[in-house]
Amino acid sequence: MKMYVGNLAFSTTKQTLETLFGTHGAVTDVHLPSDRETGRPRGFAFVTMDSRGAMEAAIKHLDGQNIDGRPIKVNEAQPREERGGGGYGGGRGQGGYDRGGRERRY
Repeated sequence: MKMYVGNLAFSTTKQTLETLFGTHGAVTDVHLPSDRETGRPRGFAFVTMDSRGAMEAAIKHLDGQNIDGRPIKVNEAQPREERGGGGYGGGRGQGGYDRGGRERRY
């Protein structure tokens, strides 16, 4: 039973989330994504609990609670949407001309 937890402070840790959600049932996983370039948390997490009842109790009691100075948003995680695969392809530039304004020969 996976939940999305949003509006987290950058200072919120995995341990904080495990402890907080653990008061409503067994936490089986906490995923706290970080930015690839800075390594800083991205401001959201996914928390997985062992039962639907535990998840529903956590959502009911924690959604809107002030954690590390911010009101968090907690709801059931939705499946990730499929992303399109690449647009329209490479194309051949602007009307058959290269960047210098010269006509291309193919």
